[in-house]
Amino acid sequence: MRTMVAERLPSPVVAGLALVGVAAAVLVGHDGLDTVVGCGIPSDGYASQTAEDWVTGADHVVVARPTAEQDTNRRDFTKGAIQYQTDRKVTFHTDKVLWSSQRPRHSLGEGFDMVAAGWNVYRDGGKRTKRTTAAAPRLEPGHTYLLALRWSDDQWVVLGEGAAVPFDDATVGRGEWCGRTLSEDDVARGERFSLPDDQSLEKTANGQGEQTITRQLQQAATPTRTKSP
Repeated sequence: MRTMVAERLPSPVVAGLALVGVAAAVLVGHDGLDTVVGCGIPSDGYASQTAEDWVTGADHVVVARPTAEQDTNRRDFTKGAIQYQTDRKVTFHTDKVLWSSQRPRHSLGEGFDMVAAGWNVYRDGGKRTKRTTAAAPRLEPGHTYLLALRWSDDQWVVLGEGAAVPFDDATVGRGEWCGRTLSEDDVARGERFSLPDDQSLEKTANGQGEQTITRQLQQAATPTRTKSP
């Protein structure tokens, strides 16, 4: 995904995750429309656009798929149409590790958890609608993703929206994005990849396979880069 500015989970969210014992969390962006274009204001915890960003900021780059999810971190409202919001604790299976730092902050097993955008539940009738992670996948079961993961504050996070990439059928840009199932061409249009200043890894690898990602990460990591603390 193309652009994001820094935003971290607010302290009440972190406190809520600790109460339920969630081992990891993904940055949750502003609520957005359930549409291809305009699904929230992007925000990055860490630089996430280029291969250099990934090898500098991440501990591991993985192909992973959600295998389970459950509501967590419920927030109730006394006024307005929305009765409460939730996040989702998403459990992933690590299908393949494409790259790891020489000195990762934390080891990665066959499975891991993160907290992703959840649901709006409306007061009238209890209707549930998707909350979207800004300009990025919601991370839903039934799909596969490329994720650049960093261990931060005792939990796994993705670097930012550019480091959570749809990867259904082993194809970059194909799959779930902003709550919709899209082709790589659809995602490219939603991301406006035609902009000349977009040099993201996701753009250069769009429609290709894991070999392209691995090659670009290896090139970015040579010579060995010093990771930020």
